[in-house]
Amino acid sequence: MRRVDYIVGARDFKGLIAEQFMQDAVYAYHPEDSAEALAQTMTEEGFGSVPIVDQDQHLLGIVSEFDLLHAIKEERSLSGVPAGDLMTPAPVTVKRETPAMDLIDRLEAKHLIRMPVVDEEGKLLGVVARRDILLGYLNATRQTKVF
Repeated sequence: MRRVDYIVGARDFKGLIAEQFMQDAVYAYHPEDSAEALAQTMTEEGFGSVPIVDQDQHLLGIVSEFDLLHAIKEERSLSGVPAGDLMTPAPVTVKRETPAMDLIDRLEAKHLIRMPVVDEEGKLLGVVARRDILLGYLNATRQTKVF
């Protein structure tokens, strides 16, 4: 579910937090999954990256389209490359209570498109993307019609 779809009018955008923007139905993979499986999901679903987690959903890293393209450039077969070999460990993350303006600052500072949202134990809760924040802004500041 994309929670930002449920933000409707007359809210202070700056008072919104990551939990209100994030997508909580996230495709996540394990280090032993093939890079080909990741590439398939990323191209079919339109994601630029996917999180890599352990069996308990603790975030281990992230694999981006750039990581996959780099493997192809090195003439590695994606079907034979495990995600763990390509992932960027310890990606930039946010907590569910991270304020909207802090989300924007982190995305800008690292030129990111999306960031995983984790709990205090490092378990993946969801992903927040630039597009989600833009939609949250529009939904929060849109004038609602009164009948």
